[in-house]
Amino acid sequence: MTVWDDLVGQDRVRESLAAAARDAAALVTAGAAGAEPPESSRMTHAWLFTGPPGAGRDTAARAFAAALQCVGPDRALGGEPGCGFCDGCHTALVGTHADVEIVRTDLLSIGVKETRELVRRAQLAPAGGRWQAIVLEDADRLTEGAGNVLLKGVEEPATRTVWLLCAPSVEDVLPTIRSRCRHLVLRTPSVDAVADVLIRRDGIEPEAARSAARATQGHIERARRLATDERARARRNTVLRLPLRVDDVGGCLRAAQELIDAAGQDAKEAAEEVDAKETEDLRAALGAQSGGRMPRGTAGAMKELADRQKRRSTRTQRDSLDLALTDLTGFYRDVLALQLGSRVQLANEDVRDALDGVAAGSTPERTLRRMEAIGACREALDRNVAPLLAVEAMAMALRAG
Repeated sequence: MTVWDDLVGQDRVRESLAAAARDAAALVTAGAAGAEPPESSRMTHAWLFTGPPGAGRDTAARAFAAALQCVGPDRALGGEPGCGFCDGCHTALVGTHADVEIVRTDLLSIGVKETRELVRRAQLAPAGGRWQAIVLEDADRLTEGAGNVLLKGVEEPATRTVWLLCAPSVEDVLPTIRSRCRHLVLRTPSVDAVADVLIRRDGIEPEAARSAARATQGHIERARRLATDERARARRNTVLRLPLRVDDVGGCLRAAQELIDAAGQDAKEAAEEVDAKETEDLRAALGAQSGGRMPRGTAGAMKELADRQKRRSTRTQRDSLDLALTDLTGFYRDVLALQLGSRVQLANEDVRDALDGVAAGSTPERTLRRMEAIGACREALDRNVAPLLAVEAMAMALRAG
């Protein structure tokens, strides 16, 4: 295996990154020998990875960071960096390499304080003598102030520090930052490519892998979860039955509440174990006494943790709700395909009876209006509209068509 094996359906991106990693290794070799660096190089100090959800933006950035640290025997003989088994590759991929910082947030945004710390770190020399890579998986979640702080770090890069920024699209990143980055666009992997990686990497049965890959339309991690988690499949089925339940106002309101409740349950399940461990670890660090009593002066730290956990729960609920809306959009996309007689592969073949019923009972124009209503709901959630109000409005729009 190499560091590139989990980068599914992105041959062009892989080739670009591998070429840059080779040139990066040449720069390190020249520096170690005291020689002049090559006149031209495909390596640059800042990269921006964009693409639709599930395309593998974070995977590409982490693979590139690992290739920059490769010290495998083939590398010493001039081979391609990224062997996948040397100490540099392995520690970078598992997140323990001293010169690879993986930054992801479980909150709604990344603030100025955290970004300043990243910029400070970026000025340090790599401990291992190769490259210091900072992978910012949620560059689209930078606040405006944090983006301006990051700009300084990208504008004035330290020698052998590389920024790897990930975002859904270039519009999600400040123009002043993206203009200083090399931009790589990832595309949605094919259903066959996703099914293949589920079978090869996760040991999932071929039929289940193909069904999950088709249902998620190329989103690798969602496909893996759908194939391995019975609760995820049950929630998806609930979402896909929603279009059959919006015949009257009462049905719309009940369906909206169930969608919100399901997202909340997702957030609760994801948070319970993590929150409990974080709280216990902090209590121990602050010197909790027998009987659960906390030393004086520690209430502020405990409250700060509780506030952070609450913000994380809010983001998890929003993310879960957004996934449900994505599934709902896929349902109406299939309905539209049936109405237009298209030969595209249906994502939701497992609920074909529901698709046929909705397609027969409406028109392509009504289906497009319903898809627009789902898009409007997602935009409302981005503007922090109360989730229940946004979903209720969407359900009523689906009824009206």
